[in-house]
Amino acid sequence: MPGDLKDGRIVIVGASLAGLRAAEALREEGFTGSLTVVGDEPHPPYDRPPLSKQVLLGQAAADTTGLPMRQDPNADWRLGVRATGVDLLAKQVLLADGESLPYDRLLIATGTRARPWPNPEEAALDGVFTLRTREDAGGLAKGLAAGPERVLVIGGGFTGSEIASACRERGLEVTVAERGPAPLVGALGGTLSKLAAVMQRNHGVDLRTGVTVTALRGNGRFTGAELSDGSRVDADVCVVALGAVRNVEWLAESGLAAGPRGIACDAGCRAFNMYGIVTDDVFVAGDVSRFPHPLFGYQMLSLEHWGNAVEQAEVAAHNMVNPGPLQRPHLAIPSFWSTQFGLNIKSVGVPTYSDHVVIAQGSLEARRLAMVYGYKGRVTAAVTVDMAKSLDYYRHLIETAAPFPPQPGAADRAIAADVPIPSDVPDPKGLSHGPTVALTGYLPDRRLTLVQPG
Repeated sequence: MPGDLKDGRIVIVGASLAGLRAAEALREEGFTGSLTVVGDEPHPPYDRPPLSKQVLLGQAAADTTGLPMRQDPNADWRLGVRATGVDLLAKQVLLADGESLPYDRLLIATGTRARPWPNPEEAALDGVFTLRTREDAGGLAKGLAAGPERVLVIGGGFTGSEIASACRERGLEVTVAERGPAPLVGALGGTLSKLAAVMQRNHGVDLRTGVTVTALRGNGRFTGAELSDGSRVDADVCVVALGAVRNVEWLAESGLAAGPRGIACDAGCRAFNMYGIVTDDVFVAGDVSRFPHPLFGYQMLSLEHWGNAVEQAEVAAHNMVNPGPLQRPHLAIPSFWSTQFGLNIKSVGVPTYSDHVVIAQGSLEARRLAMVYGYKGRVTAAVTVDMAKSLDYYRHLIETAAPFPPQPGAADRAIAADVPIPSDVPDPKGLSHGPTVALTGYLPDRRLTLVQPG
Protein backbone atom coordinates (compact mmCIF):
# COMPACT_ATOMS: atom_id res chain seq x y z
CA MET A 1 0.00 0.00 0.00
CA PRO A 2 1.39 3.44 -0.87
CA GLY A 3 2.33 5.76 1.99
CA ASP A 4 -0.12 8.35 0.71
CA LEU A 5 -3.62 6.91 1.21
CA LYS A 6 -5.02 9.53 -1.17
CA ASP A 7 -3.10 7.88 -4.01
CA GLY A 8 -2.69 4.33 -5.33
CA ARG A 9 -5.14 1.87 -6.88
CA ILE A 10 -8.63 1.21 -5.55
CA VAL A 11 -10.93 -1.42 -7.05
CA ILE A 12 -14.64 -1.53 -6.25
CA VAL A 13 -16.41 -4.80 -7.07
CA GLY A 14 -20.11 -4.08 -7.43
CA ALA A 15 -21.53 -1.38 -9.73
CA SER A 16 -24.34 -0.94 -7.23
CA LEU A 17 -25.80 1.90 -5.18
CA ALA A 18 -23.10 1.27 -2.57
CA GLY A 19 -20.41 1.02 -5.24
CA LEU A 20 -21.39 4.30 -6.89
CA ARG A 21 -21.72 6.25 -3.65
CA ALA A 22 -18.36 4.90 -2.46
CA ALA A 23 -16.69 5.95 -5.71
CA GLU A 24 -18.13 9.45 -5.38
CA ALA A 25 -17.16 9.68 -1.71
CA LEU A 26 -13.58 8.62 -2.46
CA ARG A 27 -13.17 11.58 -4.81
CA GLU A 28 -14.88 13.89 -2.32
CA GLU A 29 -12.38 12.67 0.29
CA GLY A 30 -9.53 13.73 -2.01
CA PHE A 31 -8.52 10.37 -3.50
CA THR A 32 -6.52 11.10 -6.68
CA GLY A 33 -5.36 7.61 -7.64
CA SER A 34 -6.80 5.14 -10.13
CA LEU A 35 -10.35 3.95 -9.46
CA THR A 36 -11.91 0.91 -11.15
CA VAL A 37 -15.53 -0.23 -10.71
CA VAL A 38 -16.44 -3.78 -11.75
CA GLY A 39 -20.08 -4.83 -12.33
CA ASP A 40 -21.54 -8.04 -13.71
CA GLU A 41 -24.57 -6.25 -15.17
CA PRO A 42 -24.12 -4.29 -18.41
CA HIS A 43 -25.82 -1.16 -16.98
CA PRO A 44 -24.47 1.68 -14.88
CA PRO A 45 -25.80 1.67 -11.28
CA TYR A 46 -29.58 2.01 -11.03
CA ASP A 47 -32.18 2.45 -8.30
CA ARG A 48 -33.96 -0.70 -7.15
CA PRO A 49 -36.92 0.52 -5.00
CA PRO A 50 -38.86 1.81 -8.04
CA LEU A 51 -38.70 -1.66 -9.63
CA SER A 52 -41.37 -3.05 -7.27
CA LYS A 53 -43.38 0.17 -7.26
CA GLN A 54 -43.48 2.64 -10.18
CA VAL A 55 -42.17 0.18 -12.79
CA LEU A 56 -44.75 -2.50 -11.97
CA LEU A 57 -47.51 0.11 -11.99
CA GLY A 58 -46.50 1.27 -15.46
CA GLN A 59 -45.53 4.72 -14.15
CA ALA A 60 -41.88 4.39 -15.17
CA ALA A 61 -39.87 2.26 -17.57
CA ALA A 62 -37.27 -0.05 -16.06
CA ASP A 63 -34.50 1.57 -18.11
CA THR A 64 -35.22 5.01 -16.60
CA THR A 65 -34.19 4.06 -13.05
CA GLY A 66 -30.51 4.97 -13.36
CA LEU A 67 -28.99 6.56 -10.27
CA PRO A 68 -27.95 10.20 -10.64
CA MET A 69 -24.29 10.92 -10.03
CA ARG A 70 -23.47 13.57 -7.44
CA GLN A 71 -20.21 14.02 -9.31
CA ASP A 72 -18.25 12.14 -11.95
CA PRO A 73 -15.98 9.79 -9.96
CA ASN A 74 -13.57 9.57 -12.91
CA ALA A 75 -13.59 5.79 -12.70
CA ASP A 76 -12.76 3.03 -15.17
CA TRP A 77 -16.11 1.21 -15.41
CA ARG A 78 -15.80 -2.51 -16.19
CA LEU A 79 -19.45 -3.37 -16.78
CA GLY A 80 -20.83 -6.71 -17.93
CA VAL A 81 -17.89 -8.63 -16.52
CA ARG A 82 -18.03 -10.81 -13.42
CA ALA A 83 -15.42 -10.97 -10.66
CA THR A 84 -14.47 -14.60 -10.02
CA GLY A 85 -12.02 -14.34 -7.13
CA VAL A 86 -9.62 -12.34 -5.00
CA ASP A 87 -5.97 -13.14 -4.38
CA LEU A 88 -5.30 -11.44 -1.05
CA LEU A 89 -1.59 -12.15 -1.15
CA ALA A 90 -0.99 -10.86 -4.67
CA LYS A 91 -3.67 -8.15 -4.12
CA GLN A 92 -5.53 -8.87 -7.34
CA VAL A 93 -9.17 -9.21 -8.35
CA LEU A 94 -9.71 -12.00 -10.88
CA LEU A 95 -12.26 -11.44 -13.66
CA ALA A 96 -14.26 -13.88 -15.75
CA ASP A 97 -12.63 -12.61 -18.95
CA GLY A 98 -9.23 -13.76 -17.66
CA GLU A 99 -7.95 -10.34 -16.66
CA SER A 100 -6.53 -9.57 -13.20
CA LEU A 101 -6.91 -6.15 -11.61
CA PRO A 102 -4.20 -5.17 -9.12
CA TYR A 103 -5.28 -3.09 -6.15
CA ASP A 104 -3.92 -1.36 -3.09
CA ARG A 105 -7.36 -1.27 -1.46
CA LEU A 106 -10.47 -3.20 -2.39
CA LEU A 107 -14.13 -2.48 -1.67
CA ILE A 108 -16.63 -5.33 -2.04
CA ALA A 109 -20.17 -4.12 -2.73
CA THR A 110 -21.63 -7.05 -4.67
CA GLY A 111 -25.04 -6.91 -2.96
CA THR A 112 -27.61 -9.66 -3.37
CA ARG A 113 -29.62 -11.45 -6.03
CA ALA A 114 -33.13 -12.86 -5.93
CA ARG A 115 -33.41 -16.34 -4.47
CA PRO A 116 -34.51 -18.52 -7.41
CA TRP A 117 -37.22 -21.16 -7.46
CA PRO A 118 -35.40 -24.37 -6.43
CA ASN A 119 -36.58 -26.46 -9.41
CA PRO A 120 -34.76 -25.12 -12.50
CA GLU A 121 -37.19 -26.69 -14.99
CA GLU A 122 -40.18 -25.13 -13.25
CA ALA A 123 -38.35 -21.81 -12.86
CA ALA A 124 -37.78 -21.73 -16.62
CA LEU A 125 -41.51 -21.78 -17.43
CA ASP A 126 -42.68 -18.77 -19.38
CA GLY A 127 -44.52 -16.53 -16.94
CA VAL A 128 -42.36 -17.30 -13.89
CA PHE A 129 -40.41 -14.27 -12.62
CA THR A 130 -38.16 -13.06 -9.85
CA LEU A 131 -37.69 -9.36 -9.11
CA ARG A 132 -34.24 -7.94 -8.54
CA THR A 133 -32.72 -6.61 -11.75
CA ARG A 134 -33.82 -4.05 -14.32
CA GLU A 135 -34.54 -6.88 -16.75
CA ASP A 136 -36.64 -8.69 -14.12
CA ALA A 137 -38.77 -5.60 -13.54
CA GLY A 138 -39.19 -4.88 -17.25
CA GLY A 139 -40.29 -8.44 -17.99
CA LEU A 140 -42.69 -8.60 -15.05
CA ALA A 141 -44.19 -5.20 -15.87
CA LYS A 142 -44.84 -6.40 -19.40
CA GLY A 143 -46.44 -9.56 -18.04
CA LEU A 144 -48.75 -7.58 -15.75
CA ALA A 145 -49.66 -5.13 -18.48
CA ALA A 146 -50.89 -8.06 -20.60
CA GLY A 147 -53.74 -8.50 -18.12
CA PRO A 148 -53.29 -12.00 -16.67
CA GLU A 149 -56.34 -13.56 -15.05
CA ARG A 150 -54.40 -14.21 -11.83
CA VAL A 151 -50.92 -13.60 -10.45
CA LEU A 152 -49.37 -15.94 -7.88
CA VAL A 153 -46.82 -14.36 -5.52
CA ILE A 154 -44.72 -16.85 -3.54
CA GLY A 155 -43.49 -15.13 -0.38
CA GLY A 156 -45.09 -12.52 1.84
CA GLY A 157 -42.11 -10.32 2.70
CA PHE A 158 -41.81 -6.67 1.73
CA THR A 159 -41.01 -7.39 -1.92
CA GLY A 160 -43.82 -9.94 -2.28
CA SER A 161 -46.30 -7.65 -0.52
CA GLU A 162 -45.35 -4.66 -2.68
CA ILE A 163 -45.78 -6.79 -5.80
CA ALA A 164 -49.21 -7.92 -4.59
CA SER A 165 -50.14 -4.31 -3.87
CA ALA A 166 -49.13 -3.26 -7.39
CA CYS A 167 -51.20 -6.09 -8.86
CA ARG A 168 -54.32 -5.00 -6.96
CA GLU A 169 -53.73 -1.38 -7.96
CA ARG A 170 -53.69 -2.58 -11.56
CA GLY A 171 -56.98 -4.40 -10.94
CA LEU A 172 -55.42 -7.86 -11.21
CA GLU A 173 -56.46 -10.89 -9.17
CA VAL A 174 -53.56 -12.02 -6.98
CA THR A 175 -52.83 -14.90 -4.62
CA VAL A 176 -50.04 -14.64 -2.03
CA ALA A 177 -48.67 -17.91 -0.62
CA GLU A 178 -46.65 -17.55 2.59
CA ARG A 179 -45.16 -20.36 4.63
CA GLY A 180 -45.36 -18.34 7.87
CA PRO A 181 -48.46 -17.27 9.81
CA ALA A 182 -48.80 -13.84 8.12
CA PRO A 183 -47.13 -11.49 5.64
CA LEU A 184 -44.25 -9.35 6.95
CA VAL A 185 -44.06 -11.40 10.16
CA GLY A 186 -40.34 -12.02 9.67
CA ALA A 187 -39.61 -8.30 9.58
CA LEU A 188 -42.20 -6.84 11.96
CA GLY A 189 -43.24 -9.65 14.32
CA GLY A 190 -46.64 -11.12 15.03
CA THR A 191 -48.76 -8.11 16.04
CA LEU A 192 -48.16 -5.87 13.03
CA SER A 193 -48.21 -8.82 10.66
CA LYS A 194 -51.87 -9.33 11.64
CA LEU A 195 -52.62 -5.81 10.37
CA ALA A 196 -50.72 -6.61 7.16
CA ALA A 197 -52.86 -9.73 6.66
CA VAL A 198 -56.09 -7.79 7.23
CA MET A 199 -55.04 -5.08 4.79
CA GLN A 200 -54.18 -7.59 2.08
CA ARG A 201 -57.49 -9.41 2.42
CA ASN A 202 -59.45 -6.14 2.60
CA HIS A 203 -57.86 -5.16 -0.71
CA GLY A 204 -58.96 -8.39 -2.34
CA VAL A 205 -55.77 -10.45 -2.05
CA ASP A 206 -56.29 -14.21 -1.83
CA LEU A 207 -53.85 -14.65 1.06
CA ARG A 208 -52.81 -18.23 1.85
CA THR A 209 -50.69 -18.56 5.01
CA GLY A 210 -49.15 -21.60 6.65
CA VAL A 211 -48.66 -23.24 3.26
CA THR A 212 -45.85 -23.81 0.81
CA VAL A 213 -45.90 -24.11 -2.94
CA THR A 214 -44.82 -27.64 -3.75
CA ALA A 215 -44.74 -27.46 -7.55
CA LEU A 216 -45.19 -25.05 -10.46
CA ARG A 217 -47.14 -26.49 -13.37
CA GLY A 218 -47.23 -25.78 -17.08
CA ASN A 219 -46.23 -27.06 -20.48
CA GLY A 220 -43.69 -24.48 -21.53
CA ARG A 221 -45.85 -21.76 -19.98
CA PHE A 222 -46.85 -21.42 -16.35
CA THR A 223 -50.47 -22.37 -15.69
CA GLY A 224 -50.67 -22.87 -11.93
CA ALA A 225 -49.17 -24.23 -8.75
CA GLU A 226 -49.82 -26.98 -6.24
CA LEU A 227 -49.81 -26.15 -2.52
CA SER A 228 -48.86 -28.21 0.50
CA ASP A 229 -52.47 -28.25 1.76
CA GLY A 230 -53.53 -30.12 -1.38
CA SER A 231 -55.10 -27.12 -3.12
CA ARG A 232 -54.17 -25.71 -6.51
CA VAL A 233 -53.91 -22.13 -7.71
CA ASP A 234 -54.57 -21.49 -11.39
CA ALA A 235 -52.62 -18.44 -12.57
CA ASP A 236 -50.91 -17.00 -15.63
CA VAL A 237 -48.02 -15.24 -13.90
CA CYS A 238 -45.91 -16.38 -10.93
CA VAL A 239 -43.52 -14.16 -9.01
CA VAL A 240 -41.01 -15.95 -6.79
CA ALA A 241 -40.33 -13.60 -3.85
CA LEU A 242 -38.35 -15.88 -1.54
CA GLY A 243 -35.84 -13.30 -0.35
CA ALA A 244 -32.25 -12.64 -1.35
CA VAL A 245 -29.00 -14.54 -1.79
CA ARG A 246 -25.82 -12.65 -0.98
CA ASN A 247 -23.30 -12.58 -3.79
CA VAL A 248 -20.32 -14.16 -2.03
CA GLU A 249 -19.68 -17.38 -3.98
CA TRP A 250 -16.84 -15.77 -5.92
CA LEU A 251 -15.01 -15.33 -2.60
CA ALA A 252 -15.12 -19.01 -1.60
CA GLU A 253 -11.34 -19.48 -1.95
CA SER A 254 -10.35 -15.97 -0.88
CA GLY A 255 -9.83 -16.63 2.82
CA LEU A 256 -12.30 -13.88 3.78
CA ALA A 257 -15.11 -14.50 6.31
CA ALA A 258 -17.69 -14.78 3.56
CA GLY A 259 -20.68 -17.08 3.78
CA PRO A 260 -24.41 -17.30 3.08
CA ARG A 261 -25.15 -14.49 5.54
CA GLY A 262 -22.64 -12.08 4.00
CA ILE A 263 -19.09 -10.89 4.50
CA ALA A 264 -18.18 -10.14 8.11
CA CYS A 265 -16.55 -6.78 8.76
CA ASP A 266 -15.85 -4.52 11.71
CA ALA A 267 -17.70 -1.29 12.44
CA GLY A 268 -15.21 0.50 10.20
CA CYS A 269 -16.21 -1.69 7.22
CA ARG A 270 -12.88 -3.57 7.21
CA ALA A 271 -13.40 -7.19 6.20
CA PHE A 272 -12.46 -10.07 8.50
CA ASN A 273 -10.62 -13.09 7.23
CA MET A 274 -11.90 -16.56 8.03
CA TYR A 275 -9.99 -16.62 11.32
CA GLY A 276 -11.59 -13.41 12.56
CA ILE A 277 -8.53 -11.23 11.87
CA VAL A 278 -9.38 -7.83 10.45
CA THR A 279 -7.84 -6.89 7.11
CA ASP A 280 -6.32 -3.48 6.43
CA ASP A 281 -6.96 -3.22 2.70
CA VAL A 282 -10.27 -5.02 2.03
CA PHE A 283 -13.51 -3.20 2.86
CA VAL A 284 -17.19 -4.15 2.55
CA ALA A 285 -20.38 -2.08 2.10
CA GLY A 286 -24.05 -2.57 1.35
CA ASP A 287 -26.33 -5.60 1.35
CA VAL A 288 -23.46 -8.09 1.15
CA SER A 289 -21.93 -6.96 4.45
CA ARG A 290 -22.63 -7.92 8.05
CA PHE A 291 -21.25 -5.80 10.83
CA PRO A 292 -21.43 -5.45 14.65
CA HIS A 293 -23.59 -2.78 16.25
CA PRO A 294 -23.12 -1.89 19.94
CA LEU A 295 -26.76 -0.82 20.38
CA PHE A 296 -27.90 -4.32 19.45
CA GLY A 297 -25.68 -6.48 21.60
CA TYR A 298 -22.81 -6.43 19.10
CA GLN A 299 -24.82 -8.84 17.00
CA MET A 300 -23.68 -8.94 13.38
CA LEU A 301 -26.37 -7.12 11.39
CA SER A 302 -27.10 -7.82 7.75
CA LEU A 303 -29.30 -5.12 6.18
CA GLU A 304 -31.10 -4.89 2.86
CA HIS A 305 -31.76 -1.16 3.06
CA TRP A 306 -31.22 1.69 0.61
CA GLY A 307 -30.10 4.06 3.36
CA ASN A 308 -27.66 1.61 4.88
CA ALA A 309 -25.96 1.05 1.51
CA VAL A 310 -25.37 4.80 1.15
CA GLU A 311 -24.21 5.40 4.72
CA GLN A 312 -21.94 2.36 4.86
CA ALA A 313 -20.40 3.17 1.48
CA GLU A 314 -19.47 6.65 2.68
CA VAL A 315 -17.92 5.31 5.89
CA ALA A 316 -15.95 2.70 3.93
CA ALA A 317 -14.69 5.31 1.47
CA HIS A 318 -13.61 7.62 4.29
CA ASN A 319 -11.73 4.85 6.06
CA MET A 320 -10.02 3.67 2.88
CA VAL A 321 -8.22 7.00 2.49
CA ASN A 322 -7.66 8.03 6.11
CA PRO A 323 -5.24 6.64 8.72
CA GLY A 324 -6.49 4.76 11.80
CA PRO A 325 -6.93 7.69 14.22
CA LEU A 326 -9.10 9.51 11.67
CA GLN A 327 -11.27 6.53 10.74
CA ARG A 328 -14.89 6.46 11.88
CA PRO A 329 -17.40 3.70 12.63
CA HIS A 330 -20.61 2.85 10.82
CA LEU A 331 -23.11 3.13 13.67
CA ALA A 332 -26.18 4.42 11.84
CA ILE A 333 -29.53 3.25 13.16
CA PRO A 334 -31.15 0.94 10.56
CA SER A 335 -34.25 2.38 8.90
CA PHE A 336 -36.47 1.43 6.00
CA TRP A 337 -39.87 2.18 4.51
CA SER A 338 -42.52 0.58 2.33
CA THR A 339 -45.74 1.74 0.73
CA GLN A 340 -48.36 -0.94 0.13
CA PHE A 341 -52.14 -1.25 0.11
CA GLY A 342 -52.50 2.44 0.93
CA LEU A 343 -50.28 2.23 4.02
CA ASN A 344 -46.99 4.01 4.61
CA ILE A 345 -44.87 1.72 6.82
CA LYS A 346 -41.63 3.07 8.25
CA SER A 347 -39.21 1.38 10.62
CA VAL A 348 -36.22 2.45 12.68
CA GLY A 349 -33.97 0.17 14.71
CA VAL A 350 -34.04 -3.63 14.61
CA PRO A 351 -37.57 -5.01 15.18
CA THR A 352 -36.27 -8.57 15.19
CA TYR A 353 -33.99 -7.71 18.14
CA SER A 354 -36.89 -7.64 20.58
CA ASP A 355 -38.81 -9.66 23.11
CA HIS A 356 -41.83 -7.37 23.67
CA VAL A 357 -43.81 -4.70 21.84
CA VAL A 358 -46.27 -2.00 22.85
CA ILE A 359 -48.54 0.22 20.78
CA ALA A 360 -47.38 3.64 21.91
CA GLN A 361 -49.66 5.73 19.68
CA GLY A 362 -52.79 5.04 17.66
CA SER A 363 -54.31 1.58 17.29
CA LEU A 364 -54.51 -1.42 15.02
CA GLU A 365 -58.20 -0.69 14.47
CA ALA A 366 -57.47 2.84 13.25
CA ARG A 367 -54.68 1.51 11.00
CA ARG A 368 -52.56 4.42 12.15
CA LEU A 369 -50.10 3.68 14.91
CA ALA A 370 -46.60 3.66 16.34
CA MET A 371 -45.40 0.35 17.71
CA VAL A 372 -42.31 0.31 19.93
CA TYR A 373 -40.12 -2.78 20.34
CA GLY A 374 -38.03 -3.57 23.39
CA TYR A 375 -35.40 -6.09 24.39
CA LYS A 376 -34.53 -6.81 28.03
CA GLY A 377 -36.08 -3.57 29.19
CA ARG A 378 -34.80 -1.07 26.64
CA VAL A 379 -36.12 0.35 23.37
CA THR A 380 -34.61 -1.28 20.27
CA ALA A 381 -36.97 -0.40 17.42
CA ALA A 382 -40.14 1.38 16.34
CA VAL A 383 -42.47 0.93 13.38
CA THR A 384 -45.03 3.52 12.34
CA VAL A 385 -48.04 3.06 10.09
CA ASP A 386 -49.17 6.37 8.56
CA MET A 387 -47.54 8.18 11.50
CA ALA A 388 -44.04 8.82 10.18
CA LYS A 389 -43.51 12.18 11.88
CA SER A 390 -43.22 10.38 15.23
CA LEU A 391 -40.27 8.28 14.07
CA ASP A 392 -37.51 10.74 15.01
CA TYR A 393 -38.71 10.68 18.61
CA TYR A 394 -38.37 6.92 18.76
CA ARG A 395 -35.01 7.03 16.98
CA HIS A 396 -33.76 9.17 19.87
CA LEU A 397 -35.05 6.61 22.37
CA ILE A 398 -33.12 3.85 20.57
CA GLU A 399 -29.92 5.89 20.39
CA THR A 400 -30.06 6.66 24.11
CA ALA A 401 -30.99 3.09 25.15
CA ALA A 402 -34.16 4.44 26.76
CA PRO A 403 -36.12 2.12 29.06
CA PHE A 404 -38.91 -0.02 27.65
CA PRO A 405 -41.84 0.50 27.68
CA PRO A 406 -41.29 4.17 26.78
CA GLN A 407 -42.64 7.04 28.81
CA PRO A 408 -45.25 9.46 27.38
CA GLY A 409 -43.92 12.19 25.14
CA ALA A 410 -44.26 11.27 21.47
CA ALA A 411 -45.50 13.82 19.02
CA ASP A 412 -49.23 14.16 18.56
CA ARG A 413 -50.97 11.83 20.99
CA ALA A 414 -50.54 10.68 24.56
CA ILE A 415 -49.01 7.27 24.96
CA ALA A 416 -51.56 4.47 25.11
CA ALA A 417 -52.05 2.38 28.21
CA ASP A 418 -51.37 -0.85 26.38
CA VAL A 419 -49.49 -3.54 28.27
CA PRO A 420 -46.38 -4.87 26.52
CA ILE A 421 -46.92 -8.19 24.80
CA PRO A 422 -44.42 -10.65 23.31
CA SER A 423 -43.06 -9.43 19.97
CA ASP A 424 -43.55 -12.91 18.51
CA VAL A 425 -40.64 -12.76 16.09
CA PRO A 426 -40.50 -16.17 14.37
CA ASP A 427 -37.50 -18.20 13.33
CA PRO A 428 -36.77 -17.14 9.71
CA LYS A 429 -36.32 -20.80 8.80
CA GLY A 430 -40.08 -21.21 9.05
CA LEU A 431 -40.89 -18.40 6.61
CA SER A 432 -41.07 -17.91 2.87
CA HIS A 433 -39.53 -14.46 3.38
CA GLY A 434 -36.67 -13.20 5.52
CA PRO A 435 -36.22 -10.13 7.70
CA THR A 436 -34.93 -6.93 6.12
CA VAL A 437 -32.70 -6.64 9.19
CA ALA A 438 -31.11 -10.01 9.94
CA LEU A 439 -29.33 -10.89 13.17
CA THR A 440 -26.59 -13.20 11.96
CA GLY A 441 -24.96 -14.00 15.29
CA TYR A 442 -21.29 -13.41 15.78
CA LEU A 443 -18.36 -14.43 13.60
CA PRO A 444 -17.12 -16.26 11.71
CA ASP A 445 -20.09 -17.92 10.02
CA ARG A 446 -18.29 -21.16 9.29
CA ARG A 447 -16.85 -23.77 11.64
CA LEU A 448 -13.13 -24.33 11.50
CA THR A 449 -11.03 -27.23 12.73
CA LEU A 450 -7.70 -26.04 14.07
CA VAL A 451 -4.85 -28.50 13.81
CA GLN A 452 -1.94 -27.59 16.09
CA PRO A 453 1.54 -28.56 14.84
CA GLY A 454 3.03 -31.77 16.41
